[in-house]
Amino acid sequence: MTQSLGATAPPLSVRSGPLAGARRVTATVFAAQGVAVAAVSTTVPAVQSHLRLSSLAMTALTVALTLAAGAGSFAGLAAVRRSGTVAVMRAAVLTAAVALLSVAWAPGLPVASAAYVVFGLALGAIDVSVNTRAATVERHYGRSILSSFYAAWSAAGVAAALLTAGVSRLGWPVEYVLTVHAALVAVLALTVRPHVLPPAPSPSPSDDRPTPAEEVLGRRVWARLVPFGVVLLVAYVVDSAVSAWSTAYLHQTLAASLAAAPLAYAAYQAGTVTGRAGADLMVRRVGPVAVVRAAALLAAVALAALATAPSWPYAVVAAGCTGLGVAALTPLCVAAAGRLRPSAPETVLARLNVFNYVGVLVGAGASGGLGATGHFRIAYAIPAALALVLVTMARFFRTGGTRAAASTAP
Repeated sequence: MTQSLGATAPPLSVRSGPLAGARRVTATVFAAQGVAVAAVSTTVPAVQSHLRLSSLAMTALTVALTLAAGAGSFAGLAAVRRSGTVAVMRAAVLTAAVALLSVAWAPGLPVASAAYVVFGLALGAIDVSVNTRAATVERHYGRSILSSFYAAWSAAGVAAALLTAGVSRLGWPVEYVLTVHAALVAVLALTVRPHVLPPAPSPSPSDDRPTPAEEVLGRRVWARLVPFGVVLLVAYVVDSAVSAWSTAYLHQTLAASLAAAPLAYAAYQAGTVTGRAGADLMVRRVGPVAVVRAAALLAAVALAALATAPSWPYAVVAAGCTGLGVAALTPLCVAAAGRLRPSAPETVLARLNVFNYVGVLVGAGASGGLGATGHFRIAYAIPAALALVLVTMARFFRTGGTRAAASTAP
């Protein structure tokens, strides 16, 4: 079954012009966010040691970051309506770089806490702006390409995790590690440029400056958004449990060194790169329903293996398989939700992000809390059970149902 977005593919000349440029810029912003998130996630043990924090205090910082990201999503929505997606993407990525630098050189917990909050606000603004831009670019292409953007996010995360592992092995302190990451994020932000796109193949606002969504999301749209939100929530419970705490899990439970501990994060992101690189093709060949079901089953099995890993090399392999399993879930949710209201994708995606951050909050908070009491294995067994629930949610991704949602939206 071939996934259609309700439009024919644009001609090659369009793809190689502004549209191709817009796609490259969008992928660059996804990559910058991937580097930033990996920088924070893979330095958790080092930051904790540097600031002499307890496990519970580090968990509190992670929760504060997540709550700030939720607020940043809605602040980013307002900024997108006022200034356009490209301006918000560039400003938010630069802010994330500054926040990383502040975390690196924070003299104590108060400054570090403020830096984590600012970082979370920046992440939220990046989320809503870059996903809005990605949904618009995909609508112009007329076919599934959103997974390729998330593949860029994951590939950048792999590179950043390996960078952390490499410089840690050289004995660099965490201040220098995070400074290198901040510089890389800032350089990526400086490459962001606007591209004026041709008229969209379906009714939509101006691409760079969306028309304010004065209409309220109807009940039918909300009802159709919830299933995608649930899938996104579980996907981010899994993602945050692995991303935020796999480094600590390997270091504290499986006795991995600080140089080896980030390898689970790198393997996880490598798995998502592999999965997302082929996800668009698989969606076009077998349809989103089959992809979601297979992904959920693989994630459940891999998480169970991660929870029972006898040593850190086994955990690294299991983390990679987990990434392969959850790879397609987020882009499929974003693509499906963005089509519910093509005239105001930024409004729908900001609401969808609520599920995103609830998932991160539950995953990171619960995993950190269990890890602080020495029960990291349980922290991965619970998401394994949740992943099985997604098998029953796959039916909502039927392409016909998505098109119906778009056509019947009040």
